[in-house]
This record gives sequence, structure tokens and C-alpha cells, in this order.
Amino acid sequence: MFTVEKKWNKKNSDEVLVAGITADADNLPPALEKGDKTLVANLETKWENGEISTKNGKVTTMTFLDEGKGLQEIIFVGLGLNAERTLPMLQEAFGAAIKAVNKQKRTKIGVLLDSFSNDLFDDAVTARTFSDAALTASYRFDAYKTEKEEQKAYDFTLYVENGESKALKAGIHHGSANGHGVNFARTLVNIPANDLTPVALAGEAKALANQSDQITAEILDNDELESLGMHALLSVNRGSDQPAQMIVLRYQGEDTWEDPLALVGKGITYDSGGYSIKPGHGMKTMKSDMGGAAAILGAMQTISEIQPKKNVLAIIPATENLINGSAMKPGDVLGSFDGQTIEVNNTDAEGRLILADGVAYARHLGASKIVDVATLTGACVVTLGDVITGAVSNNDEFYEKLEKSADATGELIWRLPTHPRYDEMVRSSDVADLNNSPGREAGTITAGLFIHAFIHDIPWVHLDVAGTAFIERETPFGPKGATGVMVRTLAELAQR
Repeated sequence: MFTVEKKWNKKNSDEVLVAGITADADNLPPALEKGDKTLVANLETKWENGEISTKNGKVTTMTFLDEGKGLQEIIFVGLGLNAERTLPMLQEAFGAAIKAVNKQKRTKIGVLLDSFSNDLFDDAVTARTFSDAALTASYRFDAYKTEKEEQKAYDFTLYVENGESKALKAGIHHGSANGHGVNFARTLVNIPANDLTPVALAGEAKALANQSDQITAEILDNDELESLGMHALLSVNRGSDQPAQMIVLRYQGEDTWEDPLALVGKGITYDSGGYSIKPGHGMKTMKSDMGGAAAILGAMQTISEIQPKKNVLAIIPATENLINGSAMKPGDVLGSFDGQTIEVNNTDAEGRLILADGVAYARHLGASKIVDVATLTGACVVTLGDVITGAVSNNDEFYEKLEKSADATGELIWRLPTHPRYDEMVRSSDVADLNNSPGREAGTITAGLFIHAFIHDIPWVHLDVAGTAFIERETPFGPKGATGVMVRTLAELAQR
């Protein structure tokens, strides 16, 4: 799918060429200056007339009749000012380029990779970003449509003046691995809840493990959960006819299994809100309430390909949150695997309940650090929209490592503050140790700190992807729907 060559062959008229163009460039990319004289003259005229946009992510597609060689199609992608370029901007530019490529009939694509690199982003980073975008920006979910959009198989040639290096090759591989993980997570979230039940989600986890020699899977069913005392998870599950599942994956990247990094994902495959029922308009997209679990499985897919030398433990408590005569009710008091008791103030604050058992079990299995990912609170959507993922942490050093991992992958996170008063709110129950929903004030923070009550002193970061895991708009990175957010960050953290 990806090959590397040093020089663009100007005779490749069967190839669509992609080139980056900056706002502060004096000339066209040097490789184009060496092309056919008529082509160069036409390009320079277009350039001087301002017909080629340099605004970041803006695409200009041009077709020229190359003398004796047929049509030459060139896609210019604006990159803005060179000094102001960020990794998210580069990702956006490549996403726009791939969408423009998808409109072409040809499947041979050349990329002047040097025209996208600068002092901040070398060829290896640029190659990683492009190979990621090549997979993710062209993603479509049409499994349930009888008439499917044609999925083209592209052959990309990356033109790099310095030629193929070990770092460049690793960059392409890493980007492709990211793309595979993100698209896997997207598909899991996009599958409707009547098909992606907790058992089906467990099946996807087992299938992932079967594809890798370094990943093993263990699935705990209701009987095993009962014997372990996973009462918080089982209480949420009481309203469903589908059994709960505790999914456990182990990736062994070190010689011995010890001190694993634990990734814990909320796996509510459908959330009605329980007796604290959601309004009708909020129901349709509740298949996405397992976006945290999908991020974990997507990250494990990527990890299986990049093979970091780190042990990684993935824990996914999975269930539906529905309503029947056995369903938990506001005012109920629950037990937990950790032994703490919980007063249920709101049955729609169920994600933190299943995560309580999930993170406690990760601690029980020897986790040295824990990251949990969850579509947890509407408050986070109000605060950060669908742009940035909210974070809560108990450890500055560990949070800094995760933040640097996010920066390296272009994913945006924002750390929210903690304070003893917020902890008091979580422990405001008159009848139990904890209150699962102390009120709307600081809702994202108190939800995170509820989970922290089961972490104790292990370094921990909570990621609230309620606004970022599933969006109602198309972006340069893909169609509306599931985004696969945090897959790249978690895999990068494991590698670091």
C-alpha cells in the first residue's frame, strides 16, 4: 500500500500527485519545478495569480494536459504559515487531501512528502501522520446498507528526497497501526446495540486476542462476577436480559508478567438511563456508550502491531443499562468488589458504577498505573464540547506522561482540577460510603473522583470522552459518528 521513492517521476501521468503548499512559500515545491516545462509554466501562472490556496486544509485540485503524456492531476493542500503549523493542523491537511483523493478515479497516488515536512515535523513524523490519515480519513461504515460505497484500494508512493530510512519505515508502520486501531474502535461504536451486545463485545475482544501471539483473553460471566463480589457491575446489569461480561486482555511485552499498565474502558453497550430514564432525543446514539471500551480495544489492536516493550492489561466491564422489574432503583445501596458501599442517587450515573469494579479489579491484578476511558458525563460535553477530552488525575508525573503522549499524536486533552471539597461531595451519602451522583455541580470532576475512590494510591488518569467519542458532524478526519478518540494516545503511552 505504501512505497517510498527518492524522486518524483514526472512521467507518471497515471498518478494523482499530492503536494503541500505553505502561505510563506516563495515558490512551488522544488520537485514540481523540475517537471515538464509546459506543466511548470502553467503551475507558476496559477501560483502567481493566487489560484492555489495556502489556507491550512484547503484543497486545490488541478488537471493539466501534459504534452505527449496525458493528463496530470495535482492536489495542492494548503498548510498555512510554516512556523504556525501544529500536528492537528498537519493531520487536518492530510485528512483533506485523502478526501480529495477519494473523489478521483485513479488509485495510484503520489505524495511529495518533503513538501509537508518542516523543522518541527521530520519525514518520519510526517509519514506516520499521512499513513494514519490514509486509513482513517477514508473510513466509512456501511455494513448495514444494501448499496455500499465502493472502497478503493490505493497504492501510495511517498517521495522523500532523503530516501527510505529505518525511522521513515517505522513511521509508516506506526501510522498504519494507529489507523487500524482507530477504525476498529469506530466500527465497534457504530455497530447498533441489538448486534453489539456485551457478549458480542467480548467476542470481538477474543477475536483480537486470537490474532496476536502476545495477547491473551479471559472473559468472566455473571456466575464468576457474583463469586468475586462484583456487585456494582451486576447491579447495573439487573435491568437487562443480556448477561454482563468482564473482559480481560493481557498483552505481554516484557519477559515476565509484572507491573502492567492497566487500561480500563466503560462498556455500556446501550444506556437507557435506567429508572432515571433519558429523554427521547438522547436515546438514539446510546449505542456509543461503550466508546471507552472501544478505545481500549482499538488501542490493543494498535499495540499488537507496534509491539511496545511494556506489559498492558485491558479491563472492560460490559453490560446494558435497561429497565425491568429487577433493575436497580434510585435509593438502592450497592456493594462492590472493593468492599465499599454505594448509594444510587441516579441510575443514569451507571458508568462510574461498573468502572468502580473495573479499576478495583485492575488493582487486584497488579496494575502499576491505571487509565480509565469512559463516555461518562454530559457535563464534560457542556464544558469541552466535541473537541477536547476531559481528564482527572491523582498523579502529576503520570498525567504529564499521558499528556505528552496525547501531544505526540495530535489528540487534545484538558486536565480538570481536584479539591478536597469535591471528594466530600462524592462521600455525601447518609446511608453508604459513596454517593454515585452528588449533583450537577462539578459533575465531570465528581464522576472522576468517584472512580478514584476505588483507585486508592495507584497513579491514575481518568479520560471523559463523552463529547469526543461520537460526534454529529463530518470532519477532515472522517465521517460523523464514532471517532476512535484516545486510541492513538493510549498506544503511544504504552510505547513510552
